[in-house]
Parts: sequence; structure tokens; C-alpha cells
Amino acid sequence: MIYDFQYLNKKITLVILFIFPFSLFAQSQDSITIKSIFDEGMEHGKAYDNLNYLCVNIGPRLSGSSNAAKAVTWTAKRLKEMGADTVYLQEVMVPHWVRGEKEQAKIISKKDELAVPVCALGGSVATESAGIKAEIVEVKTLAELKQLGESKIKGKIVFFNRSMDPTCINTFDAYGGAFDQRFYGPSEAARYGAVAVVIRSLNLRNDDYPHTGTLFYNDSLPKIPAAALSTNGADLLSNWLKGDAHLQLYLKMSCKALADTLSYNVIAEIKGTKHPEEIIVVGGHLDSWDLAQGAQDDGAGCAQSMEVINLFKSIKIKPERTIRCVLFMNEENGAKGGKKYAEIAIAKNEKHIVAIESDAGGFSPRGFEVDGRDTVANVCLSKLAKWKPLFEPYGIYSFAKGGGGVDIRGLKENNAVLLGLVPDSQRYFDYHHSSADTIDAVNKRELELGAASIASLVYLFSKYGVQ
Repeated sequence: MIYDFQYLNKKITLVILFIFPFSLFAQSQDSITIKSIFDEGMEHGKAYDNLNYLCVNIGPRLSGSSNAAKAVTWTAKRLKEMGADTVYLQEVMVPHWVRGEKEQAKIISKKDELAVPVCALGGSVATESAGIKAEIVEVKTLAELKQLGESKIKGKIVFFNRSMDPTCINTFDAYGGAFDQRFYGPSEAARYGAVAVVIRSLNLRNDDYPHTGTLFYNDSLPKIPAAALSTNGADLLSNWLKGDAHLQLYLKMSCKALADTLSYNVIAEIKGTKHPEEIIVVGGHLDSWDLAQGAQDDGAGCAQSMEVINLFKSIKIKPERTIRCVLFMNEENGAKGGKKYAEIAIAKNEKHIVAIESDAGGFSPRGFEVDGRDTVANVCLSKLAKWKPLFEPYGIYSFAKGGGGVDIRGLKENNAVLLGLVPDSQRYFDYHHSSADTIDAVNKRELELGAASIASLVYLFSKYGVQ
């Protein structure tokens, strides 16, 4: 018997299309596109090279610094080279705080003294030029500080020594549980007459790297110097205090705040082919603390966001909705870039449907958290549940309610759905805000997987929207 195989193939195709819903056929097409995104990102991606340049050739990028200005110029140029349809700068005034000379801290007992690793908290005032020397009061919480009151606190240095909770599997939960002592601790200690504050670094491992981070000064209270000790230094100080209640600490810092300065958000676009008025934002923050290269926080997020532009152009994907890469300035000590972006977007009545932020490190991606007004957030979660099988081959399995990110949260008022990339969080706080945050802390493959994950999700939103 002779078969007409060409005729049979056509019949089989028609049967398949009849039996299986069109949505499954579309999903198979999407899986092919998503595989091409991952293949391109893992074989020919530019994320790691761009991050390496940002870290090694430019370095720390604290708001207002010359390095922050260099980063703006270079990333704008690089986005043009990668083929963005439009690249422009958005003006924003940012704080300009400088650390000054390397800080000093010494534990002083009647018999001995020992230097411990220390760094000023971001935004802190300086000590007197000769430094401060005073007795120490160790507390765990703001409530304990209040209970001790002025009689036990006045004239002393308050030592906040509460560890991040090691039982929190999500280390960002552990960070949130210890964050208040750094942010509010200096002003609350000043309320009761403290002359300075030192805190245990927000870090889950024991090491000799002090971790900085911003603080909040209550303008109705005195501004006192505030610093972080490394976790090893904090343990040492606590142990010495057990044997000597009158132990003293010497602290010297020369940091200061300068006048606010002009900086920029860097914005690049690929215009949508069918619904150009609907905008999908993907971004990270370009600024970093000044102690290291800002590789994990948040050079990684910037490199991944830039890579979305690169991957779409390399594979020649023409998005139906406009894709906008935004590198925000000043997330670390003011979030002025994110606020300015949202303010202008709302004033222009721009229609942002989705905003995706990467600001949790360049580790292996595990999923995305979703935030937004209940109606749109729930619709988005339903859509993500249907897309989940497309991501599972790449180790991405978690799509749940959570936080989108600091720089995009203003877009919630614009009725946008906010999403945050969720990488494996176990090692992030080993590097966060410390001198350990260098390019060698970033694994190339992990960074590329995160970039391809974001690009794949952007592709799906650009094709199907949110509603």
C-alpha cells in the first residue's frame, strides 16, 4: 500500500489542533521563544560583561559621587549600543553624603584595648575630630532601650546587638526583623541622651566585614554618630561587657552630608508594535554603597535589566507593548530616583501595566513576588499560575504575593502590577552593604539565569498583557 505522507501530515496536524485547545498550542510556541531567550542569554549574553565593567572600571556608585555620574554616562551609552530604540536621562536631585577618613573603633578596658572593624552608617554625622569615648550600654531592642530610659542611657554609647534570626529560611524576613535597630536606633537612643550608637551588622554569618546602610534621623531629636560593628566585633564587645560593666568604646568618624546634587535615572525603551501606550518597566538601582563595587546590590539587577533590551534585540523579538528599562538612582539613601520616576509617570498619565524590579542579588532565580492593588494583583497571579509550566524547566517555580521593590512601589498608584525577582537568598546578606560586595561574589551562570527569567516574563506580558 502506498501512503501519501504529505497528505497524512496535514491531517494529523488538523487532528492535533482540533483535540488540543489553542491555548496549549500558543503555550508550546511560547516555550520555544522562552527557550531561545535562555539559550541566547546563557551562550551569548552580555549581563556578566556589563556587570564586570560597572564594578571594575567604575566601582562604588554612591549617590552624588563622581562614580555615580560615570555610571550614568556609561550605562546610557551601553544601552544605545545594545540597540534600544530610545535612551534618555531623567533628572533627579539626590543626597550627597561622604564617608571621609576610615573609621576607628576600639574597646577599652582597665587592662587592655582592642580595635574592632567598624563603618559609619549611611547619613551619619561625624564624631568630634578627636573622637568619642564613653561607657557602653548593650540592648537588643528599641523596647529595651525605652525601658532603661534616660537614667541608664544618658552620656553613654548604645550598642544594639540583636542578630538576624537564623531560623528564617527567607533571609529577607530575617533582615526585616533586625532592620529597626539600624534605621530608628540612633534617634531613639538620642531621645534618652546617648552620645553615639553602634549596631551589630545585619549579616547572618560571623565575619570581620562591617555592613553599612541608611539611617533615619528624627529632626526633633539630636543627631548622634552611628556606626556598625562586624558580627565578630559585636560578639567580642558583648563578651568583654560580661566581664566589665564599665567597659568603654572609642569611636572616631569624619563623615558628612554635602548639598544635594543633580543626578539621573537612565531610561531605555523598545517601543511596542501593537500597544505602545502600555508600558512594562524592568529595572534595578544604579547607585551602591561606597565600601565596595556594588556587585550584588544592585549592579546585578542593573545588568539583568539591561540584558532584557539586549536579548530582545539579539533574538529579534518585537514586543507588542513598550518595554522600558530603568536604572534608578539613589535607592540606598533616599529612593529619590524611584519617587521621581513615579511622579513623572503619573503626571504624564502614562499607562504602566507591569513593573519588575531586580534588587535581591544575582543568585539563582527561584520565582517572582507580586504586589499591587488586589484586583490586578490577583488577576496577575492567576495568569502566572498558567505560565508556571513554562518556567519550571529553568528552576523557577514560585509565584506568590510579596513585595515588588523600593524603586517601583510608587507605580502601585498607577495601578501597575509590581513584581520582584526572587533569587535564592541564603548568601545575599554575606555581601549586602559591605566591602565584600565585589564582582567575584557573583556567579556568571546564576546572573544570566536571572536575566533570562526576567526577559521571559517580560516577553509574556508584552504579548498577553495583564488583564
